[in-house]
Amino acid sequence: MKIPTTLKHKPVVVSENYEQVDGRFARNTDAKGLSLGLAQWNDRGKIDISAKVWRYTGEKWSRQSEELPLHRVLDLSILICRAMAHFREAYRYEHLYDPQEPVIDRVGLQGDAMTVAICTDNERINEDIKLFYQALSDDDELIGERLRTLSRILKDMGY
Repeated sequence: MKIPTTLKHKPVVVSENYEQVDGRFARNTDAKGLSLGLAQWNDRGKIDISAKVWRYTGEKWSRQSEELPLHRVLDLSILICRAMAHFREAYRYEHLYDPQEPVIDRVGLQGDAMTVAICTDNERINEDIKLFYQALSDDDELIGERLRTLSRILKDMGY
């Protein structure tokens, strides 16, 4: 499906067949495309680029389409990787984490650090973390394939 070019987000690099590869939602998803382009929130003289997931309801482009600055997309990737690393060893804890030390990591960024932690403010964390752990395990093949691909591309780029 062709991504619209007449809306505020201006696509530059696109994946217009995303519905074919959208993880376990492949071929049955409203996420029809991905794009990198000029952000919809740009003001005169200020240009930001963003990543966008284009969702289509079957009748129109959805207002639930998401647009994120590229650094946030990468920050989410970092969060996913640190969470996955934690859950590889989480079986050692009764509740899949140490309630006395819920911080998983502090990832240095821009002279500070992004804290990665279990959300102990969630009153149902002991139940929710088990569901999360199971879902992460169920999707391990899908996520692993993408991480291996990302790793290969990053290595090819010299990272």
